[in-house]
Amino acid sequence: LSGLSGVFAGLAAILGAIYVYFAFQREGIDYFAGQRNVFKAGLVNELMITGIAILAVALLSGYIFTANKSRRKGLKIWDATTKRLLITFAVPLVSGGIFCLGLLYHHLFVFIAPATLIFYGLALVSAERYTLTDVKYLGYCEIVLGLFSLFFLGWGLVTWTIGFGVLHVVYGLIMHKKYK
Repeated sequence: LSGLSGVFAGLAAILGAIYVYFAFQREGIDYFAGQRNVFKAGLVNELMITGIAILAVALLSGYIFTANKSRRKGLKIWDATTKRLLITFAVPLVSGGIFCLGLLYHHLFVFIAPATLIFYGLALVSAERYTLTDVKYLGYCEIVLGLFSLFFLGWGLVTWTIGFGVLHVVYGLIMHKKYK
């Protein structure tokens, strides 16, 4: 894995969170007022599209930076270990995604940010045995942040931004320096 892919994934998450904050303001939602907010269907769709776009940018940048690093080192990017990594990573991630769709279906939006952090952290911890051991520390941080955010439900955008944005940038810079 390339550390720069973590940096770009984190930057995409931060930019996406900024976009969401301004979308909330456009809809008359004062995010930091501490009030229970009701989201219109159009805004929910916009948030989903934004999340999918962030995921696509993160995956694409992850692939590009990792493929370039593999090519420079003369390593194959797709092998048996990569397949095991993807399967091990996908089980908690896909389960979490379906869980979040259930939350969305039942209009329990406030639990989506904590759930994404927790399930993503579980995926990282699970995948650690097929990649750098440092990945598990990012996973533990994501899990702890997700659990913490369960007790501060109105701050999901902030904890999500810290988890998927700031932690990825910091982790990516550390990995880039450590494994360059």
